[in-house]
Amino acid sequence: MNRKDWELLNGHKAGVFWFTGLSGSGKSTLAQQAEKELFKQGIRCAVIDGDQLRKGLNIDLGFSEEDRKENMRRAAEVASMFLDLGFIVLVPMISPSSTAREAIRYRFQSGEFAEIYVQCSLETCEQRDPKGLYKKARKGEIREFTGIDAIYEPPKHAELTVDTEIYNMESSVNLLVDFVTHNYAKKI
Repeated sequence: MNRKDWELLNGHKAGVFWFTGLSGSGKSTLAQQAEKELFKQGIRCAVIDGDQLRKGLNIDLGFSEEDRKENMRRAAEVASMFLDLGFIVLVPMISPSSTAREAIRYRFQSGEFAEIYVQCSLETCEQRDPKGLYKKARKGEIREFTGIDAIYEPPKHAELTVDTEIYNMESSVNLLVDFVTHNYAKKI
């Protein structure tokens, strides 16, 4: 079977949505909440979370630039498998390098991929610090932490920007779900 067969069975088009932003910006929460809303609408979707991948498939990778690229490459390959099964695929990963994100974008064909920038200031992310990682990075317990001693390059051409300092989670989810359903997960 090919993707068109799966899309017909699912009743909607497939697509990969790559969430990028600082730790604590709300990427994973946004993806998980959007998955629930899309499911309610009968849209088959999957979340491929960067943190979860690092606990299993990518457990052998560190946080060097090369390891981050490999982490993203593996996530893109998993996303591609779900895409071929006709899913909407939500991939929340920090993805700090614009060059690495562009390489992921070019892995997919036109119309299959959208970059979602979950925008939030470093100050707000540090205040949120849901995993206590910023505190550890500031103490020097974590090296090469994005936003502290490793660079984060915001996207210049994201298909959608969701500013989680302006929008609460419900509004952010609605914005994302509307974007997905109107542009990608069109009923067929």
